[in-house]
Amino acid sequence: MDQQTLVIGHRGASGYRPEHTASAYELAFALGADAVEPDVVLSRDGVPVVRHENEISGTTDVASRAEFADRRTTREVDGVAHTGWFTEDFTWPELQTLRAIERLPGIRPSSASFDGRFGLLRLRDVLRIAEEAGGGAVVELKHGTHFSAAGLALAEAVAHEIDEAGWGRIGRERLTVESFEQTVLGELQATGLDARWIYLLEDSGTAFDLLARLGTAAPGYADQLTDSGLRSLAESVDGISVDKATILPRDLLGVSHGASDVVDRAHAAGLEVFTWTLRAENRFLPRNFRLGHDKAAFGRWEEEFQEILATGVDGVFADQPDLAVAARSAVGGAA
Repeated sequence: MDQQTLVIGHRGASGYRPEHTASAYELAFALGADAVEPDVVLSRDGVPVVRHENEISGTTDVASRAEFADRRTTREVDGVAHTGWFTEDFTWPELQTLRAIERLPGIRPSSASFDGRFGLLRLRDVLRIAEEAGGGAVVELKHGTHFSAAGLALAEAVAHEIDEAGWGRIGRERLTVESFEQTVLGELQATGLDARWIYLLEDSGTAFDLLARLGTAAPGYADQLTDSGLRSLAESVDGISVDKATILPRDLLGVSHGASDVVDRAHAAGLEVFTWTLRAENRFLPRNFRLGHDKAAFGRWEEEFQEILATGVDGVFADQPDLAVAARSAVGGAA
């Protein structure tokens, strides 16, 4: 690569502010992020709402709101049962009354001090922040199969929202769309949206849309990461985004022993490669990059970040984007 690795504020600067809030996104750009990542789910009235999951008890104050107590329920999402409050059971005006809270208060007490200060956003709000900052957006489509089964068309709603925000023709240099489900990516691609298309892969398991359609015959993520799988993906997407453990595998003790060849193999197939998530706290680092036993303390993040960047990865998602920018500078800026 002869261009700079993109630093993407993961849900904004979510290491410093409650995720997916205006403050988190604005801070991410102020700290040097090239782009920010809004995750998109849907409200009951089809509004693209920015939350990491459609179950929102861990990132909003909904559990303390007596007027919504009767909406607590158990629902299967992508084959897994979850109990809580779900965005598809609320209208956008109702969701606007909620306040954001820190998802990891024990690890990030400073961020938790901002609990209750910020409301929820819809996608167009994040695109406006990115526009004002002159930066980009990496829009993640969440749970497309789940919403489709509920009668909600995620791709259609997002296409309309992007168009309403004036980003319909902004171009792939600033707009990226990603998902763990190729089905919803294809639906949005079919609208003619001008964007970079990225397919997300877990370190193990199977994409839910493929599992729902093909059952036990569905190829797993490991199959899609073979050389032939990567060549097949290159026919429909511009790149892949993988768990950082796919790039820096860990043994059974949680120790990393160096980088895999996945970035080189994906590049050889004609794919860009992004990775998630760079986080400085010990809890999220391989055991050999930790300092002390405090999970919330920063470990030897510089070494992990730089080792990942040195593989030639095209983009990194970071909770502390300023630290990712510093690591990028340390490895020379060019991926």
